[in-house]
Amino acid sequence: MATRPSIECPLYVRGRRSQYRPATAEQIVAAARQVADLRMQRGASFKNPSVACDYFRDKLTGLEREVFAAVFLDTQHRLIECVELFQGTIDGAEVHPRELVRQALMLSAAAVIVAHNHPSGDVEPSAADRAVTIRLKQALALVDVRLLDHIIVGGSKTLAMAELGWA
Repeated sequence: MATRPSIECPLYVRGRRSQYRPATAEQIVAAARQVADLRMQRGASFKNPSVACDYFRDKLTGLEREVFAAVFLDTQHRLIECVELFQGTIDGAEVHPRELVRQALMLSAAAVIVAHNHPSGDVEPSAADRAVTIRLKQALALVDVRLLDHIIVGGSKTLAMAELGWA
């Protein structure tokens, strides 16, 4: 009778000397981010809000500190580029609207979806989250770029602020 492989079999990575060793949690998360990048290439459609939630969940889950990222989209809401703009601490990241606007202009983006993670796992938007969303929307509007959504990732959960009328 054959034995079934253990569900907890480790993943392996190749070291510098071409020897395989069990992957660390950080290496697994980094590999997952690379897979997310491969799945969403330039031109991928972000017309469905669940696509953005899934994409940012793959990109931002498991990080130990807050990371603020944005996808820049063309007039048909197709991906131009995803950029991690700011990194913070375990409970906050300083966001500068001018940097988001500068990046949108450099990429000739027509629309932007922003996201950040909450390392605590709680997706409830803080007052600061709502305030920065308003500031970003206003700054982008000055250069005719639409802010479509602000997504918060906490663990495996996401919250799309546009669904609450806050983006």
